[in-house]
Formats: sequence, structure tokens, C-alpha cells
Amino acid sequence: MIKDKNGNALSISDVFKKVLNRISNYFLDFELMLLRWVGHVPSHTIRNLKYKFFGIKIGKGSTLHMWANFFNPRNIQIGEDSIIGDHAFLDGRDKIVIGNHVDIASSVMIYNSEHDLESEDFKARTEPVEIGDYVFIGPRVIIMPGVKIGKGAVVAGGAVVTKDVEPFTIVGGVPAKPICERKNKNPNYKLGRARLFQ
Repeated sequence: MIKDKNGNALSISDVFKKVLNRISNYFLDFELMLLRWVGHVPSHTIRNLKYKFFGIKIGKGSTLHMWANFFNPRNIQIGEDSIIGDHAFLDGRDKIVIGNHVDIASSVMIYNSEHDLESEDFKARTEPVEIGDYVFIGPRVIIMPGVKIGKGAVVAGGAVVTKDVEPFTIVGGVPAKPICERKNKNPNYKLGRARLFQ
């Protein structure tokens, strides 16, 4: 009798599914390694082309700075004129939707999968993350699964966002809490070009 890591009996069908899953994960791991290599190329144009090839949807005028990392690029959608800072981590095991004119600083981590602490086998659970237009996310922010950040909101550097952020609200801290409101309720700026060789 074949058993899984928890000692549960597996049917032949279960074994076959596990083998296929393992093989598909090997291919995904290889793809993620290639994406990490692409992240070292000092050209926004080449990186964007490669990222699009691997399934990331990137709008006109948007770019990701060097050294970005992903878990599943096919679930990531970035709007127009948005800039993702260097060393960003975009999970992608569920949908990540980033709006237009979004400025995401360096070393930001956006997660949409985490372990279910109440599950007997500690399995992962996923929830999508949505970031509205004209949002600014400061450096080293962590955004947790299921969070929606409304249009024009600002997340201060170092914050850990565990709950939704209302439009035009400025939040900060661990966990992130409202600080004040953004005065400009009708933003219409363009972020401009990304830094060369970054």
C-alpha cells in the first residue's frame, strides 16, 4: 500500500495525480529560475518582453525594475503607466491586479497565498490582491492575501497591510492602520519614464 507523507493511503489514481503535479512543479521551478535570470537584464524593454512571454500582462508604459521575483507569472496583471520597484516580489499563486499609474517602491512583497493554520495538513490557501489606480506603495511594504487597496490610497514604507484600504486613505504601521486622507481626490498625473538600467 502506498501512503502519502501524512500516512494516508493513496489509490493508483492519487499517485498518478501526485506524480503529474510534481512534474508540473519542476517545470514551474525551471520557469521561475529563467524569470530570475531575466530580472538581471539591465533593459526595461527586454525584461518586459520576456515577462510578457511568461504570461505577465503589462500595460503600455509600465515596467518592472530589476530583480523582481514571482511564484506564478500568469496570474499577474499590471495596468498602464505603472512602475514596480527593484527587488519586488509578486506572488501570483492567485490573481494580482495592479491598476494604472501605480507607483510601487523597492522591496515590496505582495502575497496572495499563505498557510491555513487551522488545516490538519498546513495546506496553502489563496486569495486575490487588487491595487487600484494612482496608488503609491512605499518601500518594504508587505501586502497579505485578499487585500484590496482603493484608488489613490497611500501605504507608508514598512507597513504590513492585512485589511482592505479605502480609496485615498493613507495607512501605515504594523498592522497598517489609517493615518489620514489624501487631499487630491482627482489625480490625473503620469509617472513618467522609469530610470535607465534599473
